[in-house]
Parts: sequence; C-alpha cells; structure tokens
Amino acid sequence: MTEKTKVEQTAEQTAEEQSTVVSEEATKEVESPAVEEPKPEINYLDPDIFAEVKTVTKRELQDANQEADIPEDVKQKYNNTISDISENQVIDGRIIGMNDKEVLVDIGFKSEGIINRAEFGEKAPKVGEKMEVFLEYIEDRSGNTVLSKEKADFMRRWREIKELYDSEKVLTGKIIRRIKGGMVVDLEGVQAFLPGSQIDVRPVQDFDKYLDQEIELRIVKLNETRKNVVVSHKIILEESLKEQREALFEKIEAGQVMEGRVKNITDFGVFIDLGGIDGLLHITDLSWGRVNHSSEIVEMDETLTIKIIDYDEEKRRVSLGLKQLTPHPWENVEDKYPIESQIKGKIVSMTNYGVFVEIEPGVEGLIHVSEMSWTRHVRNPSEIYSMGDEVDAMVLSIDSEERKISLGAKQLQPDPWDEIEDRFMIGTIQKGKVINLTQFGAFVELAEGIDGLIHVSDLSWTKVIRHPKEVLEKNQDVEVRVLEVSRDSRRISLGLKQVSDDPWPEIIKHFTGGKSVDGEIIRVLDKGIIVQLEMDVEGIIPTTKLSKRDRKAMGRKFKQGATVTAVVMEVKPDDKKVILFMEDLAAEVSKKRDDVSDYLDKQNIPAGEKIELPDELLNSVSDDDDKTEKTETKDQD
Repeated sequence: MTEKTKVEQTAEQTAEEQSTVVSEEATKEVESPAVEEPKPEINYLDPDIFAEVKTVTKRELQDANQEADIPEDVKQKYNNTISDISENQVIDGRIIGMNDKEVLVDIGFKSEGIINRAEFGEKAPKVGEKMEVFLEYIEDRSGNTVLSKEKADFMRRWREIKELYDSEKVLTGKIIRRIKGGMVVDLEGVQAFLPGSQIDVRPVQDFDKYLDQEIELRIVKLNETRKNVVVSHKIILEESLKEQREALFEKIEAGQVMEGRVKNITDFGVFIDLGGIDGLLHITDLSWGRVNHSSEIVEMDETLTIKIIDYDEEKRRVSLGLKQLTPHPWENVEDKYPIESQIKGKIVSMTNYGVFVEIEPGVEGLIHVSEMSWTRHVRNPSEIYSMGDEVDAMVLSIDSEERKISLGAKQLQPDPWDEIEDRFMIGTIQKGKVINLTQFGAFVELAEGIDGLIHVSDLSWTKVIRHPKEVLEKNQDVEVRVLEVSRDSRRISLGLKQVSDDPWPEIIKHFTGGKSVDGEIIRVLDKGIIVQLEMDVEGIIPTTKLSKRDRKAMGRKFKQGATVTAVVMEVKPDDKKVILFMEDLAAEVSKKRDDVSDYLDKQNIPAGEKIELPDELLNSVSDDDDKTEKTETKDQD
C-alpha cells in the first residue's frame, strides 16, 4: 500500500469541500489515543500549530502543483521513505529495541513492527541485527504492526526445500516422533513425513530405535499448497547399493558359497541380503529335517553361510540353500542303523496308521499301529503316544531307495504270546473282566494285554442269547473256561456256560413226553409262543401250521406275562427248546370262527348289503390278511 500523509489528504478534502482542514472530530481523534490499554501520556504537537493552517481552493492547489519545480534529489529522498509493503509476505528488518515480551523491528514503514520475544527461544537477539521477518498484520486491533520470525524462517526454509526437491539433492533431518504409517522428521523448521516403508531397504521391526536420530533423506513428494513434504531414506540406500548389486550379478553363479544377512523371516522361508541382492532361502532348504517355521532355524540379522542353488539372470532371482552345505543324512544310513538295532527319536508326525519318529534331522522312521504293542489292540496312536514324545524303537527294515525305515516299539519287550499256551491251558478255568461287548460276543481280559472272546453261543446252556448284554455287563468279573488257544493268530476262545455242567441230560429226564407243564409267556412270535419253564428252560408252542389269520387271532389272545398249561411233545437240546402242545389252542381259534358264522346267520341280511360286525367280533378275529395289516399299521401310527 502506497503511503499518503494526512496533510495531503486534508488538502484534497479542503479543496473539494471548501472547509477547514482540522475539524473538531479530527482534534478529538488526536487527543484520544486509539488503544485498548492505557499508556503513558505523550506530548504530541503544540495546538498552536494549527493556526498556521491555510485554506486553499482546489484550483489554487492544482496551479501550485503545476508550477512547483522539485529537485530530483528531493524526489528520490521522498520516494525512499515510501515502502511497498503488504501483509503475508517476507520483508527485511532490523532490530532497534526490545523488552521482556517483545522485540521492536524497523521494517522501513511508518511504524515499527513487533515480534513476540518467545519466537527467538533461548538465544537473545541483538540490537542492530538484520533478519527476514514475516508481516502478519499491518495494523492489529491495538494499532500495532505484527511480525513473525518463525514464519519467516519457515518460508525461507521452504524455499530451500523446494530447491533441494527440484535438484534432487540429499538433506539431513532429525526424526522427532512416530505416527501411524511412519515417522515425522524435522527439516530445520519444516516437518516432513517419512513412511515406514521408506526408512530402510528391509522391513523395519523396531521403529522406536530411530527416534531422535539424524538421517540422510531425499524429498520424493512436495505439495506447495498444503505445505506437505514426503521424504525417503530407502531411495538413498538403494542407489548406494545399485553399483554393488550390478557387480554382484556379474559374479554370482549356481553352486557358489557366500555369506548373507537374514533380512526377513516368513512362513515359507527366509530372505537373505547378499550385499545388494535379496535371495530366498526356502523353508524346505533350511534343514534336512522337518521345519514347522523358519524362525526355528534362523534369527533376524543373523549372518549365515549359504549356497547358491539356482540363479535366474533374466528375472534376477536367487534361490539359496542352507542344508546343502551338509551331507545328505541318508548316505550310509544302513550302516548307521542296522536291522534290529535300537534307536531313540522324537515323534514329529502322527497319523491314523502310526507315528513318524525323527531319528536324526532328515531321517525318519514309522512305527505302525500293529508294531506298538504285543497285547493291546491299538486303533489310534494317540492311545499311547503324543506329539514330541521321546521314544525307543527297534529298526525292523530299511528301504534306501524309497527312503523308508520301519520301526517297532513292541519288539523291545518280550512277547507274552510266546508262552500263552502254557499260561492258559485248554480246559482250565480262568478269572477275568469283561472289557467289551459286541453283537457276536464278549471280550474278557485274562491278564494285562491278554484277552479272549466268549461267543454268544457259549454264554448259556439253555437260553438263546441274541446279545451278550442279556447276560453280562461291561467291567463285570467272571469265571470262564479256556476252549481254544491259537498262538499264531493270537486268539483265545472262552466259554461262560462251560464253567458249569451241561444240564440237558437232566432236562431230558425231567420233561418226558406227554407231561403237563405250566409256564409264563415271555414272547409271542409268528412261529410260536415262547414259554419260560422250570430248570431255566424255554418251551415253544409252535404255530407254524396255523393260517396267518389264526396266528393273528392267537397273538391277540395270548399276551406276554400270562400263564399257560401245555403238554410236552419233544425235547431238543440242540435248539435249546422243549416243544409243547396246547389242546385248546386250535379249538379256541375254531370257536371264534363259529361265533362269526352264527352272528351272520342271525342277521338275515339281503345280498349286496354292507355288513357291520360288532367290535367284540372284530377284536377276536381278523378279516383278510390285507385288512389286518392295514389295521395294525393304523394302530401303530
């Protein structure tokens, strides 16, 4: 803004309005200072000075300007007193004074500017010192010209940063704090963002170690409008490694052994820094043995001696190996672990059919479930072993071509079946415990790991057993007789009924033909009625010769739990049955048929009419076979 004196403004106003220059309001303005806080009184000009003010017209003023001949040196001095100053710009200034709170700066303006003393920090400014300042306000609410040193320093530094960005030069910054995604760097007054991925050529694990560290950087992105700066340290490192990388690519070849530093550890392998080139050490090439995770073998920043397995010059990919520096463990494995030798190892894998034991890294053997115990029926290895268990085993066989070793754990113990025939002689009575019940019989443990089978047919002399649970319970102590022993098939046949004598000779004597006996109905079957007789014998009243209609009718008449009287017809020990006969059974069925006929004769129903039978008759006899089945199905529903 071009400065214009109050005298000139007053002269123009006087020429236009033909009035006096000084009014009462102007006088009041001079007498009343325009500040909010009271200040010490200052003596301005003598009031009598206004007596010299002259009133002129506009034309007189114009004529005077035309006639005036001002020397050039005077004009130059006058123009030098007028500064082209505006807000929000950097200008030059000189310190002319200060107090505890403010620093007074001459900027060549009609009034001096002030800077907050705190902007200078601990370093005190000196009077007469020249510096760049930022003009914030030409005149604030208190009438002061407000300046800023910090903003001027920022603008100056921003110009330097822009020059560094344009020229792609390196600068130094100090990391001051960590934020999401990276770090904040102080570039001598300007803060920049350093992304975490641009700190180093390898992934950074610990960001805190970089705090308060000075680091070389290059500006990779600059937004002048938002005053945002993004810097990178990685780009400097990459450039410094570029020459090393190119030289290394020329020398590298498959089979070469060299050193490298662990740069990153992943689930599938390890990345190794070979001095500018990253190579992949796959997890399968870390060790001849099993490796669940790469961190089991190596650590971050560890220096390793590795072997170049493969090198793709076109794709610049390097495959590395660590285990290849040691001999293959399967070399001379037959000499190290001969057949029937005892080994010690750790379980590294479990399957349904066995466990894999690591004898040494890269050499594993299988203990099949059938080789775990002489006596136990092992269905799953988890019944005996757990992952990581240390086990002893015997080498049973070796297949070097297939790289398979068969191991056995039970072979380290004596085989109890070698003396089984002498220990459990046929015909002897043994004590045991029921350990399992199946549809075909019950397994009884005779000794630890030795069990035998009682077939269902050997559970009872007199009853037909459909399931062992009808006679035995699990964990029940029983006495059994040894019926058969097979060392080769490792089987022992036992009998429960054979512990007592066969009762059938006495049963035959007791149940003579034609003898009348009483019994309780225990089952009603299509083939007959099963009756429980004395001497723990079951009798059967056959009904197979009756028609299906008569069998249905008989089934409704004779209920389970009822007592009947019958005549002994025959005794069959092989079938474990006494055959019985009921004289009134056929008569009872025939009587029901006669009742139906008599009822129909009495009704005198015309032909073609629907016949309604009483419920009593319907309950005592059946209709035809199809209607009977439908009725039973309806009742079941």
